[in-house]
Amino acid sequence: MILKVGQSLASTVDSTTLIVVRAPKGDVSLTCGGVEMTVGKKGAGDGASIDSAHRGGAALGKRYVDDEAGLEVLCTKPGEGQLAIDGRVLPVKDAKPLPSSD
Repeated sequence: MILKVGQSLASTVDSTTLIVVRAPKGDVSLTCGGVEMTVGKKGAGDGASIDSAHRGGAALGKRYVDDEAGLEVLCTKPGEGQLAIDGRVLPVKDAKPLPSSD
């Protein structure tokens, strides 16, 4: 799937929806719960069909990144499926520490 900045993606196995913040330069496989995500604004499943190996959940308002592919997505609706790109689990983006005020 070719992703574009601002594109909405939805899971087919649970309620997870995402917005692409930073898009990779090539074709990638972005999955939720082990199943490829689709273009859209509404998740289609209830989470019952997710294999236990692909559970982990996406949290509302969190950004998920993969620096290797150059992908960053924002979760706009949470769900039970684990997010992955090309088989690698997408970790939550770490917050930048604020500078100290000595």
